Amino acid sequence: MNKSVLIKSLVVFLLIGCFSTASAVEKAPDFQLPQIDGNTVSLSSLRGNVVYVDFWATWCPPCRESFPWMESMHQRYQDLGLQIVAISLDQKSDLIKNFLKAHQASFTILQDAEGGAAEAFKVKGMPSSYLVDRKGNIRMRHAGFNDDDKAELESKIKALLTE
Repeated sequence: MNKSVLIKSLVVFLLIGCFSTASAVEKAPDFQLPQIDGNTVSLSSLRGNVVYVDFWATWCPPCRESFPWMESMHQRYQDLGLQIVAISLDQKSDLIKNFLKAHQASFTILQDAEGGAAEAFKVKGMPSSYLVDRKGNIRMRHAGFNDDDKAELESKIKALLTE
């Protein structure tokens, strides 16, 4: 799917978040995407960790709001096995680099310029996040981001980290 078509079809959830829990075991689609420095990361290489996969874009206001929270989660839980992987759908790396100058991110930032990973995950809004357990199964989907989402997201992360 062409990235511009994907972006145009996405709904920005500015005011509400939408949680859903996977009703059946669903393997997370694997991806292999580049970091800004050109190194690639695959989801399968993170197996054994709880992975918070977040699809975002520089133009998305709630995405900007989610970065400090993701940084906080990364700092608090990385030693317990949490990996945060934020996947930008921006086509231009310069947009991502400029964004990262203003938004601290010590977690993994990847670029999905063609939208293939977003399509595989069936992203429907921006931002969209997926919580993947240590075995590679999607355990939660969430669309949007606001302050009211933080406690429930953290609770779900903590629960998976203790499994």
